[in-house]
Amino acid sequence: MPLVAIVLAALAIGFEQFIQWKYGPMGIIAFVALAVGLKARNTLISGIGAVILVMLLAQSG
Repeated sequence: MPLVAIVLAALAIGFEQFIQWKYGPMGIIAFVALAVGLKARNTLISGIGAVILVMLLAQSG
């Protein structure tokens, strides 16, 4: 079980670094808002984070 937690944490940190590198500070803010909203089961905050991420993805395409 601890190995799975370490692997998941490493993947989350890697994904966070990729978002920061690719989309800058706004991407990391959106990712954090999405993660916090999902963890707290707050649909408003997770929705805001998801919308910002979608806007950043649409802009780069």
